[in-house]
Amino acid sequence: MTDAMGSPLVDAALHPVRGHMAFESCVEQLGSAIRLGIFRVGTKLPGERELAEKLSVSRATLREAISALRAAGLVTTTRGRGGGTVVLPAAEQWPADQTPPRRAEIDDVIVFRSIIEPGAAYRAALTDLDAAQRTLLTDSLADLSVAETPADYRQADARLHLAIATVCGSDELARSCSAVQVRIHQLLAEIPFLKTNIDHSETEHRAIVAAILDGSADRARDIMTAHCDATAALLKGLLK
Repeated sequence: MTDAMGSPLVDAALHPVRGHMAFESCVEQLGSAIRLGIFRVGTKLPGERELAEKLSVSRATLREAISALRAAGLVTTTRGRGGGTVVLPAAEQWPADQTPPRRAEIDDVIVFRSIIEPGAAYRAALTDLDAAQRTLLTDSLADLSVAETPADYRQADARLHLAIATVCGSDELARSCSAVQVRIHQLLAEIPFLKTNIDHSETEHRAIVAAILDGSADRARDIMTAHCDATAALLKGLLK
């Protein structure tokens, strides 16, 4: 075991991953450990086997998480003897006269979304949807599969979430969902477009819409909660 892995700070930052969010949780934990300086700039991350065991994930999942960190500019990897994954310095520093409110801002958006969007999915499933509303949901879902660029996909993603709130019949809810989607959209634009996460999202989007159309309110809410949690994990792990 490396010195880094033997640190009690590592024990506090990294813990076994549970459930279907293995990739996103790995990104969050490793990214947070880097941002907190538990893994210091210029040092190598512990070995793949050690990290995979610590997080209780497969090496394939760990590699995908490290690839996400690499795409976000948090680490670099070299192959061969003496190679490894090295922590990079932060691209930007806070101005001397400014305290860092960004983490609090991100956390605030995440908490607000965790209330608004699962609640909207629950309410949508309880609503007696007419043909136009059902078509709005299925068309919005279909738009995701034909998106040609990451920007197109993220816009289609936001439209689907807004469509779910819209069919509930509450203007106030629709406005709140629109506001939170604008902020989430801005934050997502700052992180890499990660195929593993998109694949997870696609599965969840389909399940959410199916639950709403079936009138399964608890299931719609629970899947949306997991969906929002996965996004939150990536934002916490990849944004400085």
